[in-house]
Amino acid sequence: MERKRQVVQAVVRVYLVIQFLIGGCVWLFAQDANEVLQKAASAFDASSGIEARFALHSRSPQTQSGESFEGIIYMKGDKFKLQTPDMITWYDGTTQWTYMERTQEVNVSTPGSDELQQTNPAALIHNYEKGFKASLKGSSTTRQGKAAYDVELLPKKKSDVESVVLQIEKNSYSPASIDIRSDNGMRHTIVISTWKTAEDKPDSFFVFDEAEFPDAEIIDLR
Repeated sequence: MERKRQVVQAVVRVYLVIQFLIGGCVWLFAQDANEVLQKAASAFDASSGIEARFALHSRSPQTQSGESFEGIIYMKGDKFKLQTPDMITWYDGTTQWTYMERTQEVNVSTPGSDELQQTNPAALIHNYEKGFKASLKGSSTTRQGKAAYDVELLPKKKSDVESVVLQIEKNSYSPASIDIRSDNGMRHTIVISTWKTAEDKPDSFFVFDEAEFPDAEIIDLR
C-alpha cells in the first residue's frame, strides 16, 4: 500500500506538467519560461475544471516486477480529487483526505507548501519555475501513430524524481504519455486516454463526505 501511495503521489505531481504544457507548450520554443508559466497558470485558473483519465504502469528494476492500474483525476483551481482502484484523495484547498479502501482508513492532514508540491497540481504549477528545468529533446511517434514533441523536465534540486519525459502531440499539443524515472530506479509510465474540460464541480465534490463512508476510521494527522 505504501508503494501504491508513492506511485499515486507521483501521478498527481506530474499532472502539473500536463497543465503547464496544455497552457503553454506551443510557446515553449519561442518565449521566455516565466512568460510561459504565467500563461499556463492563467489558463488553468480560468478553466472551470479538468477531467483526465489515465493508465499507469510501474516497474521496479530491483525485483523486475511491475504493476498497472487506471485512474481519474478532477482538478479545479487549487482543488483536486484523485481516484484509483484502491484509493481516493480529496483536497479542498486547505485540508486533504486520503481514503484507503483495503483498510477503510481516512488520513486527514493539512499539508504544508512542500507537501502540496508533492500532491497538488495547482500548487506546483504556480511554483513550477522553482522546481524544474525544461528542454526539448526531439520528436517521436505516439502509440496512436501521431507525431509528438518530447519534453524533458529535470529537477533543480535533489528530488525523489530523477527526470520526467512528456510526449506531446504536435497537432493538438495535448499530452500523450509521461515517463517518470525515480532516484531509486523505479520507472512509472502514464498513458493518458482522455483529457477534457470538466463541468463545473461544486466545492463539496473536493471534500470527503463521512456519510458516504460510514464504516471508515478517521485518522486525524493535523
